[in-house]
Amino acid sequence: MKIALIGMGGVGGYFGGKLARAYSSSKEHDIVFIARGNHLKKIKEDGLKVITKDEGSWVVHPDMATDNPQDAGQVDVIFFCIKGYDLENAARSMMPAIHDQTVSISLLNGVDNIERLATVIDRGTILNGCVYISSHVVEPGTVRQVGGPCSLFFGPEQDPVDPFRGLEVILKNANINAALSDRIAVDVWSKYLFVGPLGGMTSMADEPLGAILENERHRAMLEGMMREVEATARAYGISLPGAIVQQSLEVASKFPYETKTSIQLDFEKGTRTELETFVGYLVRSGRKVGVATPLHDRVYETLKKKEGL
Repeated sequence: MKIALIGMGGVGGYFGGKLARAYSSSKEHDIVFIARGNHLKKIKEDGLKVITKDEGSWVVHPDMATDNPQDAGQVDVIFFCIKGYDLENAARSMMPAIHDQTVSISLLNGVDNIERLATVIDRGTILNGCVYISSHVVEPGTVRQVGGPCSLFFGPEQDPVDPFRGLEVILKNANINAALSDRIAVDVWSKYLFVGPLGGMTSMADEPLGAILENERHRAMLEGMMREVEATARAYGISLPGAIVQQSLEVASKFPYETKTSIQLDFEKGTRTELETFVGYLVRSGRKVGVATPLHDRVYETLKKKEGL
């Protein structure tokens, strides 16, 4: 099986690093990294270095590293690990590599990625997915994981899960904390309830996760934003667990105090952010289904000004 990952940032770097460590240069599976710029150059020269909080460090050399998906030929599995604003362009670039049996999996933030992929990809199977991890590129060729359970959930939104058991085994055999889910829509919305409000609050307050949680006013606003996501999800017919907000706050408390969200890091670096994914989508969706989202409205307007929109 040929497995490609497009986007070798914190998510693609960590999970791709594990796949490459397990299978590159083996006869079982080929691992392809699709990256760009100096990051790609360093990977091709010296390999990808993965530094983790609890699992040690390692350097891997994938079977192929390229910035041109056509170089990979046709692939059997594609993990999309790019930013939300790049999704459609990434999907278009991958089309020459996709055949009728290819499984395309979104690991992006947000809840509408499978619908967006379906506007571009007209063959194979598209699965939704999400990950819980705090990781980022620290310098070209190096990815560091600093927190989170490093878990990966994937699955079809309506079809049976059994055809994808083999892929779950491949991931688990690479020592990835992966789970094939028969309720992936719930998983993705649960993740969105977690990362959207956290991303918005850390970016607006310009504080790490621990500072948000220990500040009574910030924590109350964070909880309120989570409840706005919960109400919107339920309006869409998504049956989130009854204690999802409290569970999410408890999960957040287990991250290191200094953890920064990906959108917060983008604001700090002055690069393009996923504001529309983290906050804007919820504002628009709330209006669509008649759910008031005053806290998201406030954060959205503040961050649009911060981004210069």
